[in-house]
Amino acid sequence: MDKGMISVSMMCVHLGQIKEYLEAFKRNNIEYLHIDVMDGSFVPNFTLGPDYVKQLRDLTDIPFDFHFMVDRPEEKMPWFDIRENDYVSVHYESTRHIAKCLQYILSLGAKPMLAINPGTPLCVVEEALDFIDGVLVMTVNPGFAGQKLVPNTVEKARKLRKRLDESGRSDIIIETDGNMSNENCRKLFDAGSRMFVAGTSSLVKPLADGIDDRIAENRKFICL
Repeated sequence: MDKGMISVSMMCVHLGQIKEYLEAFKRNNIEYLHIDVMDGSFVPNFTLGPDYVKQLRDLTDIPFDFHFMVDRPEEKMPWFDIRENDYVSVHYESTRHIAKCLQYILSLGAKPMLAINPGTPLCVVEEALDFIDGVLVMTVNPGFAGQKLVPNTVEKARKLRKRLDESGRSDIIIETDGNMSNENCRKLFDAGSRMFVAGTSSLVKPLADGIDDRIAENRKFICL
């Protein structure tokens, strides 16, 4: 069966319910926890610093899916507890040393991903093919939860999947992030995405009640 993976956006999980949510994620075999790191400069928001990550590691053994939305990530990634087999995304525009960033992630045994915004041309991915395990396609402009999906990003993911396959890199996964409702997950799954950042549009609601049903429902939209 061809199926996608869920990476839950931890910036959307209320701290007062984090224990209930983490237990549900473990119970339902959630593949990754999505860790949004924002510096207020590269994007207009601040989220999830090193101390949060360290404490979250003590609460769960689910691997992390880091998304660095920061200027000069090569300077800031060493502050974080990045571990073997974590996914780690850095934005093409965030540094003049993108290859150095991706190679650093590789040196940790983690899986590097190149993140691209809705306005980032696909051609930049070609320069990073030797260093990446995945591409994070932003389907909204990064910074805040609750935005609407930028419509042309569905076709962008489809074009990217085609280019990767034609380049002999069918092993490179596409992750999508931004307004991943069940319906949008299905559109992106059909376009070639196989990892989906689940936040307020699908799984993470004000109450943890019903989370098992929400996860089961979401999985129906990301598999064949």
